[in-house]
Amino acid sequence: MTVQDIRAFNRFYTNLIGALDYGRHLYAPYTLTESRVLYELAHSSRTDAADLRGELSLDAGYLSRILNKFEQDGLIERAPSAKDPRRRRVSLTPRGREAADLLDERARESVGSLLGSVDPGDRPRLAEAMRTIQGILDPNGHSHSPGHAHPAGREDITLREPRPGDLGWIVQRNAALYAAGYGWNSDYEGLVARIVADFTEDHDPQLERVWIAEDRGGRPVGCVMCVRDEAPATARLRLLLVEPEARGLGVGDRLVAAVVGFAREVGYRDVVLWTNDVLAAARRIYRRHGFVLVAEKPHRSFGRDLIGQDWRLDLRGTEE
Repeated sequence: MTVQDIRAFNRFYTNLIGALDYGRHLYAPYTLTESRVLYELAHSSRTDAADLRGELSLDAGYLSRILNKFEQDGLIERAPSAKDPRRRRVSLTPRGREAADLLDERARESVGSLLGSVDPGDRPRLAEAMRTIQGILDPNGHSHSPGHAHPAGREDITLREPRPGDLGWIVQRNAALYAAGYGWNSDYEGLVARIVADFTEDHDPQLERVWIAEDRGGRPVGCVMCVRDEAPATARLRLLLVEPEARGLGVGDRLVAAVVGFAREVGYRDVVLWTNDVLAAARRIYRRHGFVLVAEKPHRSFGRDLIGQDWRLDLRGTEE
């Protein structure tokens, strides 16, 4: 990857976005920045002027001029915030809501037209590539563009038991994310499918569990499993995964903590796991929870040359 690669992609993407607005009707009669402000007001629960300024990275004076224009045009109303009278709450009027809905409808039509030119079989790969780019360049999941939902915060993530369909989601997301991020082939999908099938067919609910991390919209954004290992009184942590847009929110830490807490509660003496050295973010999480590297060995798997690692946590020497 070079600077030239990124600049070439930027030129391509800029031209593509320009093509979506052919004829300059998409945002009319507003500028792109004004449209972004309308979008935030229509979709965000945080509507103080200061929040808008931070969310959109706008100069205070520039945002003030936009809001003044909107107020003169009858698109917004401003009043002291109920939480902090020093701040100004901004809300759309019915006329403002109509304007925001019209812009949203135009954007959906333009993007829909673009997707219409993409082969249906290529759309999942395109979506995965977009998530991968965002996850690598913006690991905290921030998004400031119209058409993207607000990122969840730490308080918006909950851990729950799996529901029908969740175990299939674990297989699909593992396969897709590791293929996009590391180039692993379908052998990895087969491994994950066997792990999930073995758990489904024969597990002890008193000693084995699966956790799904869910965002405020009810969408799965992470998972982990705790299963019995062959060694006596030993649990095995498996299939830790966090979606790119949920990284940086402590989801991985919470999932690993759930496994460790559960293992200690039901009487396991150790928790072990197997990973690969390329998964640096996951290894940092394991270290934070007291896991230590006990062995590593080169191997050829999933179409790649890797270094497998065995990690272990002695529950008898740790406390909550």
